[in-house]
Amino acid sequence: MTAVIDFQGVTRRDGGLVRLDALDLEVSEGEVLALLGHNGAGKTTTMHLILGLLSPSAGRVSVLGGAPDGAHAETLRRRLGYLPENVSFYEQLSGREVLDYFARLKRVDRRQVGELLDQVGLGNAAHRRVKTYSKGMRQRLGLAQALLGEPRLLLLDEPTTGLDPAATSDFYDTVRGLRERGCTVLLSSHVLPGVEPYIDRALILGGGKRLALGSLDELRGQAALPLTVRARGRGVETRLADELARWDDPRIEATAVNGHEVALSVPADAKLAVLRRLIDTAGIEDIELLPPTLEHLYTHFSAGLTPEQRGDAE
Repeated sequence: MTAVIDFQGVTRRDGGLVRLDALDLEVSEGEVLALLGHNGAGKTTTMHLILGLLSPSAGRVSVLGGAPDGAHAETLRRRLGYLPENVSFYEQLSGREVLDYFARLKRVDRRQVGELLDQVGLGNAAHRRVKTYSKGMRQRLGLAQALLGEPRLLLLDEPTTGLDPAATSDFYDTVRGLRERGCTVLLSSHVLPGVEPYIDRALILGGGKRLALGSLDELRGQAALPLTVRARGRGVETRLADELARWDDPRIEATAVNGHEVALSVPADAKLAVLRRLIDTAGIEDIELLPPTLEHLYTHFSAGLTPEQRGDAE
């Protein structure tokens, strides 16, 4: 199967600054890929290369079978949806007029405008001027714009900015539906807990370089971080303290959460042994296993970056 997005050794330089450094990346049809990194990591450069707004200084970019910065660009843009981080519209137009305008630009069926406005929760505000919209409403209008023409590839840059929890949940339901229809989604977000349940893989960038790429299970295997085991019950803190004193694995660390709960940091290869001990410990009423989250993995793979690479330098 031909990759929807294919980067082969892609480098982008602006003067002496390397924005992206020899990136290899393949994204398949129907895949949801999270694009993660600090400010200046190369996320926006990657998206702009996919959109054809930038050309690579070295290497090759192919999107939906062609170079996005060449003759293929016009065809590509009708099959692609893009939601930038900061959406901006003509404020004197109504939401319906804005969407109708973009439908004409994209040369897609304008009859889908009303359906899309309903889908993003703006049906009742369709005839209001955009200048009366809240930030969250503008973000939802931006999402409707990106969905025009049933795109095969959707690029979303911080898409849940300004959305309340209900609207965020609706947004990810939309992403799930797009994926089921075969749409490929590239999603950049700083809200890692919200992204985690909906992605197939994550690409972690830092200083223009690929730091890690894989599914959550693959990233956990690469990082080899300990998992957390939480044990709850009556007097569990005292009993586990006595039990841990007899264990011969110094890698296991315990932290008392309160008088009825203890959190254990456990290497993956010691998980089963710890669970057996916990099951045999009197007074334990509940055991919960918490593998490293996407946020933990991101922190781990980004740990070696300099302040300049993390965008922390003044």
